[in-house]
Amino acid sequence: MEKEAKIYVAGHRGMVGSAIVRALENEGYHNIITRTHKELDLTRQGDVEAFFETEAPDYVFLAAAKVGGIVANESALADFMYDNMILEMNVIHSAFKTGCKKLLFLGSSCIYPRMAPQPMKEDCLLTGALEKTNEAYALAKISGLKYCEFLNRQYGTDYISVMPTNLYGPNDNYHPEHSHVLPALIRRFHEAKESGAKQVVCWGDGSPLREFLYVDDLAELCVFLMNNYHGNETVNAGTGKELTIKELTELVAKVIGYQGEIAWDTTRPNGTPRKLLDVSKATALGWTYHTELEEGIRLAYEDFLHNPMRAER
Repeated sequence: MEKEAKIYVAGHRGMVGSAIVRALENEGYHNIITRTHKELDLTRQGDVEAFFETEAPDYVFLAAAKVGGIVANESALADFMYDNMILEMNVIHSAFKTGCKKLLFLGSSCIYPRMAPQPMKEDCLLTGALEKTNEAYALAKISGLKYCEFLNRQYGTDYISVMPTNLYGPNDNYHPEHSHVLPALIRRFHEAKESGAKQVVCWGDGSPLREFLYVDDLAELCVFLMNNYHGNETVNAGTGKELTIKELTELVAKVIGYQGEIAWDTTRPNGTPRKLLDVSKATALGWTYHTELEEGIRLAYEDFLHNPMRAER
């Protein structure tokens, strides 16, 4: 990407989008276009087309999405599928129509089969059934990355896709019902510590294995790939390391300083038993993560403490 190029970051107020803006600015890119949801509703095709015709960005980072944890996904299946699929198609198609040089699409590791061989390679996509608790979101993300692939194959575009593992960091969503596991734990243990609660109850049995990537490490990879990667196959983004939810819970409690008991509600769902990405492709391209999990949780907790609006969402 040329330093003076016009770059549109869709979803710049979210955790991933804001990290991409930080990474771009750190690399000397300052011609960055952003729009809030109030200014531009990406689910409205006519508005998106008009925006692209007016601005004609050279490069696009598509980080906008409707996201949430197990509860949010299970209670709003249709909304998660429709909102994500329509906004992806609107942005990607408008970028194509206005001659965008390159687009990066952000997916999610939930696109891979529930029982995929571990660690999950990029080519295991569509080889098995998806996890039911986030199937709608996964189907939308698969559609987005496949549309990018098909545009490349039919029209010779240079659109790439990145599939990150579980992300966390500044500007995360700490909503008590609609957040992902790590920010949810941060809020829960913080409130338990503040109230002096003797026990915190967590969902499932703590056995599922998960991998976590600090969002600024992902953002660095996204900028790196826009400058160095061309290809139809997606690129996994992760650490290559995993731990159980029980271990994660204990680590969050340690960082926050909660001294009470941790109990497990085994009537609640565990979700996918294991999700570890094979990151050998990203490593071979010359990228690796920098932030270890405990340090990343400390940074995320600082963000939670100093961003009360996020804490109330």
